[in-house]
Amino acid sequence: MDERMRRWRLVLGGGDADGTGCALGAGDGQMDAALGALYDGDGQERSAGLGASAPRVARWLGDIRGYFPATVVQVMQKDAIERLNLTRLLLEPEMLEAVEPDVHLVGTLLALNKVMPDKARESARALVRRVVAELERRLSQKTRAAVTGALDRSARTNRPRRTADIDWDRTIRANLKNYLPEQNTVVPERLVGYARKQRSVQREVVLCIDQSGSMAASVVYSSVFGAVLASMRSLKTSLVVFDTAVVDLTDQLHDPVELLFGTQLGGGTDINRAIAYSQGLITRPNDSIFILISDLYEGGVRQEMLRRVAAMTQAGVQVIVLLALSDEGAPFYDHDNAAALAALGVPAFACTPDAFPDLMAAAIERRDVGQWAERYAKEPGGTV
Repeated sequence: MDERMRRWRLVLGGGDADGTGCALGAGDGQMDAALGALYDGDGQERSAGLGASAPRVARWLGDIRGYFPATVVQVMQKDAIERLNLTRLLLEPEMLEAVEPDVHLVGTLLALNKVMPDKARESARALVRRVVAELERRLSQKTRAAVTGALDRSARTNRPRRTADIDWDRTIRANLKNYLPEQNTVVPERLVGYARKQRSVQREVVLCIDQSGSMAASVVYSSVFGAVLASMRSLKTSLVVFDTAVVDLTDQLHDPVELLFGTQLGGGTDINRAIAYSQGLITRPNDSIFILISDLYEGGVRQEMLRRVAAMTQAGVQVIVLLALSDEGAPFYDHDNAAALAALGVPAFACTPDAFPDLMAAAIERRDVGQWAERYAKEPGGTV
């Protein structure tokens, strides 16, 4: 069978009208049945589909993991939850053991956290821990390198107070033009050193995260990044989540899994109240970075929210607004509030997890985050 026609046959699903005229072998037939159980018809439950049986769905999940790569399986799982209303079945332990763990599934489980029976809770925690461990493995090294490098660059000085603060390698490089060959020495006309040795904490970072349903993936990634940043002694990191109430989860940053289970996805939004609380966490405005992660649909007092942001920027706080911290681009968001923030010099844009370490480096060095966002948007996969 021609490979192109085979693929078209699997995409179109068969029947007299598909135009391929192709018959499938046994292996392809089973793959086609797995696709048809999800995508044939209008997504309603049918006798030939997945039905509402946890064992049947668990077998189907096992089948697709054998037929397709993990990235495709994750898409099919997400579609199954949305099209066939399988949310209730995710509370079954055998379902949780059959699925392919990913960020979207974690978001769904967190939204179900309060109604999850005890028998499913441990399976859910194990799944969430697997996803968090993989994210930490993927993101922590780049984050540490970017943040440490930015702190070093921002802390350099040409007037180090002590010999111990001199960066001899950079000092020599900066003064090579003053090399005296007859004396085989370099005259250090300009010293390069570190002011950072004067204090251990160089920056305060406050992550303020919207818990509304559309922000699920952002909550997961933010928790992981928060844990990584909190482990760095040069940063004082706080993490706040909010809907209509505000919850400070800073004391759980050492364990991002426990932190995630302390969130409650869904509900209303009071950004003004969250910003008001976050202001109280900032003790050194000129050395602080405030990151609001929200779709900006404000259920609180809009003008007061904007006034607070303006006050923070005027006090010297580096304010950043992310519409999303995920691989999915910007969700639906309030364009009027985004425009009002931009008028205050605070652009709002979506950021992928892979770009977040570079964003943090730009903020630490007090570069223009708006210009960084514009350059980032032009890169492959970038979005603003």
